[in-house]
Amino acid sequence: MGGILEGKKVLVTGVLDRRSIAYSVARLAQEQGAELALSSFGKAMNLTRRTAKRLDPEPPVLELDANRPEDIEAVAGELGERWGSLDGLVHAIAFAPEDALGGNFLKTQWPSVATALQTSAYSLKALAAGLKDLMGPGSSVVGLDFDARVAWPSYDWMGVAKAALESTARYLARDLGGRGIRVNLVSAGPIRTLAAKGISGFERIEGEWERQSPLGWSTTDPEPVGRAVVSLLSDWWPATTGEIVHVDGGYHAMGAPIR
Repeated sequence: MGGILEGKKVLVTGVLDRRSIAYSVARLAQEQGAELALSSFGKAMNLTRRTAKRLDPEPPVLELDANRPEDIEAVAGELGERWGSLDGLVHAIAFAPEDALGGNFLKTQWPSVATALQTSAYSLKALAAGLKDLMGPGSSVVGLDFDARVAWPSYDWMGVAKAALESTARYLARDLGGRGIRVNLVSAGPIRTLAAKGISGFERIEGEWERQSPLGWSTTDPEPVGRAVVSLLSDWWPATTGEIVHVDGGYHAMGAPIR
């Protein structure tokens, strides 16, 4: 039997190692029948290529810095030549300089804030706009989010960037809806990825999740998040766009714990 992504062509960004949510998405998407391409750039390129070898079949790894319009244009051309069309785009891109995290909110200067916002939020628009002509009705853009309704310890300007990501997704849903392209986000609970290890105070956030999530939460298992992303890439959500799907063990629905 075919999977829910049988015959679909999907670009997955942000795959680093096996702990990354994006890798879980890529593995599960392949299991559900998708044909994949991954993207990476710079020092991370070799890491992505090594991780791609764990997938079967091994997908191509395209060079793509989402902050470089020429890279997006080149990837659009390569995917057009390779596939002719694109059914799914997974945005798993986020970065903030060290001085924009870890309790430096009041001290962070604009250049670091601008980097965080461009890389973590504007890049969703840049990629979706740059690849939209490959995407027809029924195509799906899915981004990875972290709940931006509240302020988190040490998350600082990345939290602001995630709030911008959420708003960006809504405006993209508005402007791409006429093309039949859906745009949604998956708001994940904390996962111990390489990116998370770089956030000072991350252990305080993950500890809260383990205590308060009614379904429980494993910070070492990205598969529940991956399954949600794959589901949103499929045809099973034909009338859902501009949505944020929480995959966090139910943490987001609980009130503040009593101390």
